[in-house]
Amino acid sequence: MKIINVLDEGPFKDTGHGTLWVHDSANFRIVNFNFRAGQTLPVHSHDVDGELSIVVLEGQGEFLGADGATLPARAGDVLTCPIATPHGIRAITDMRVLVTIAPPP
Repeated sequence: MKIINVLDEGPFKDTGHGTLWVHDSANFRIVNFNFRAGQTLPVHSHDVDGELSIVVLEGQGEFLGADGATLPARAGDVLTCPIATPHGIRAITDMRVLVTIAPPP
């Protein structure tokens, strides 16, 4: 067992998003991404089978999808989808998210 507090250890960066690898195994991957207001993780997808979840821990922003689709994202929201579905994030305020991918690509 291990414990990582992403609120204490997860970095913010002024250029690009901060990344903290929380867990990485053959079964699943957990990554903490931290975005300053205005930063974006561009829409992308992975050509593999699997699912992902994006949990908003703090802040507000938008989940991004194909063809310019957006959904509001605020603390407590959880987005789930196949990993092959186009997805991304735009931060309106400073924003912390936790992404889980199973199985990892």
